[in-house]
Amino acid sequence: MYQALYRKWRPQTFADVIGQQHVTDTLRAQLKSGRLSHAYLFTGTRGTGKTTCAKILARAVNCEHPVNGDPCNECAACRGILDGSVLDVTEIDAASNNGVDNIRDLRDETRYTPAQVKKRVFIIDEVHMLSIGAFNALLKTLEEPPEHVLFILATTELHKVPATILSRCQRFDFRRIGAEDIARRLLQVADGEGIQLTEGAARLIARLADGAMRDALSMLDRAAAAGAVDEQTVTAALGVLGQDDGVRLAEALKAGDLAAAVGLLDEYYSEGRDLAAVYDQLLGLIRDALLVKTSKTDVSALISPAYSVKTLQKLCDGLASSTLIAWSRVIGEALDRMRSAANRRVEAELCAVRLCSLGAEDYDTLGGRVEALEEKLKNGVPVQVVQGAAPARGTDAPPSPGDADAPPLPDDSDAPPWLEEEQAQAAPVPAAAPAAPAAAYKDWPLWPRLLEALAGKINIGAHTNLKLSARGVEEDGALVILCEDKMTAILAAKEPTLKVVREQAAALAGGPVKVKVREAGDEPARTKNSKVDELIGRAKAFDIQVKEL
Repeated sequence: MYQALYRKWRPQTFADVIGQQHVTDTLRAQLKSGRLSHAYLFTGTRGTGKTTCAKILARAVNCEHPVNGDPCNECAACRGILDGSVLDVTEIDAASNNGVDNIRDLRDETRYTPAQVKKRVFIIDEVHMLSIGAFNALLKTLEEPPEHVLFILATTELHKVPATILSRCQRFDFRRIGAEDIARRLLQVADGEGIQLTEGAARLIARLADGAMRDALSMLDRAAAAGAVDEQTVTAALGVLGQDDGVRLAEALKAGDLAAAVGLLDEYYSEGRDLAAVYDQLLGLIRDALLVKTSKTDVSALISPAYSVKTLQKLCDGLASSTLIAWSRVIGEALDRMRSAANRRVEAELCAVRLCSLGAEDYDTLGGRVEALEEKLKNGVPVQVVQGAAPARGTDAPPSPGDADAPPLPDDSDAPPWLEEEQAQAAPVPAAAPAAPAAAYKDWPLWPRLLEALAGKINIGAHTNLKLSARGVEEDGALVILCEDKMTAILAAKEPTLKVVREQAAALAGGPVKVKVREAGDEPARTKNSKVDELIGRAKAFDIQVKEL
């Protein structure tokens, strides 16, 4: 009968346990010195070797010929424990034996001395599943068990174990196994089983296992059913993204190419992949990209072995860290909705829409938006700047009277009197002069120096927006900060930013400067009043000082 790989290749000695040397070295030292505790608590995530170490310890304390703290696995006691014929070593599943009566039966059994080996060993797996009453029934026996009894408790959820139990046990924390260690072990198992496993496939399985050796062996078992195992076999068998697939999707999102992104999602959906798992793997890629983008040291040992540093650096070009963080937030929210969505595919495609068109609300702060804009500018992404310009005149439209190429106006000197009267009645009333376009303003000469003087004296977001989205112009002797968007206008007009701008402008100009903030397109319309101009002209002719407001 075929036996699953994770059972067939379960470590038989402490030396075979992968990635838990801090635990195995301590246990072997205690076995060699004879300083064993009466109760142990093994805690850690699934598939890291808790139950395996418990079984090895159970054999080691009863082994007739131990070797450096390891069981020999050849004596009668070791063989009996391995094949389950020794009843003095009992493994209990607390998930299905979690009542008070179960623990009372166990407590009664501790009174009897072992019949075949040196110690009676009780391995209680998933101990956090015991009820409060069961824990209370176990307390006294766990604190002072008979000399011939050893308790080994194992749990994946330490926070559910009462403090009264924790204080009575010697605790060992099992760590997640490193991806390199898992990949190395997979290659050894594949070699022993005659499975053709590529190194790339082993690395991919190790990344997907998330630190659990048992999960990795189960994935290898599943992928090996088709024969030789490479990266394509793993992605097809497990329904996950390959290295190139994840990078392709990220590149499409980076370019804002929604059609390409949705096309890739459709391709993955047609191949039977879980779109939630696709986005979950994309989160892992974003995490690695953030490490490469923000770290000033070598992070090759911290990133997933499925991606190279060079690949991640290429992906990060043109992507700000704030954009990557915004991506992770959008994906996280989409994954929450996909758990209860009636149509997960539609929810996944809507997530792609948001990723391709991030809005202001997707960034943590204004500084994050500014950082994303600066990253685009630095990498040569074009940014449109709207400037005032004279409207284009169509080829068929008649030229205005002021045009140089306009035909001469007809001479009406010989027109009859009745025609002159009709023309006078039909003459339009002069309209108010339209607002001057932004291009008609005269630049304030000290504006570049003012921007330099404001560096470090005002909020960095306001300063960056002034540099990128505003210009300084003159208007009736005042400095007008002409902003291209509402956000820049709000930041510039906010105190104490405006106060600092006035102070620095006055310092540069050598005297007080009136400062106004205006959004492009909101220039006040000016009407020309001939009567007022005539009055002002006469006053000046008589040397009368007139103050214009």
